[in-house]
Amino acid sequence: MPDSGPSGIAKAISDKQMAKTSEQPTSTSATAVADGAVGMPGSDGIERRWYVAIVNPRHEKKVAERLSEQGYESFVATQRERHLWANGRKKMVDRVVISSIVFIRVSEAERRRVVTLPYILRFMVNRAVDTGGLNRPPAVIPDVQIDRLRFMLGQTDTPVGFVPTAYRIKDNVRVIRGQFKGLEGAVMANNDGTTTLTVGLDLLGGATVKIDPHDVEKIEN
Repeated sequence: MPDSGPSGIAKAISDKQMAKTSEQPTSTSATAVADGAVGMPGSDGIERRWYVAIVNPRHEKKVAERLSEQGYESFVATQRERHLWANGRKKMVDRVVISSIVFIRVSEAERRRVVTLPYILRFMVNRAVDTGGLNRPPAVIPDVQIDRLRFMLGQTDTPVGFVPTAYRIKDNVRVIRGQFKGLEGAVMANNDGTTTLTVGLDLLGGATVKIDPHDVEKIEN
């Protein structure tokens, strides 16, 4: 990654507060599996990892604020952009790219406390892991993928989208020039002749942005 890349009493939120809808453009929802989680296999309860919390739509940023107030590290995928409202007013807003998702970096012991908070609905689980029972361990996103997503969102004015489905990676590439220099992902050709760079997030899908194919080089296996 380039140098410019990234890095107790629970306060209850009243129904009135959490029901209030903020001015925010519509975002793409992540159609991820979310269930009760049984805990990470082999976890000592101390190591901090990025877990995927499911929250009510349009409450992502408010939830992140509450978590920060309680000392928990969290991340909401947002992109700064100028929005034109129906009344003609222009305003810079932080558009939520992945609706209903708050990434939380906590230990397994902390995660079990966080899930009891009134504004956390549940944690996404990893159905690919067979525990021999009905429950599955919580999904974990690798640090490097969170770092890439943060860098991607902070380096461009081009709208970043999200593909909430599993996809097959085409050519793995590295950006060699421009605002995304150093970023790695998968490149795909679109039917309209454009090229999309996709930065994958395990079990969720991938963040996407249009890119000039001349600005990337293939990563040889």
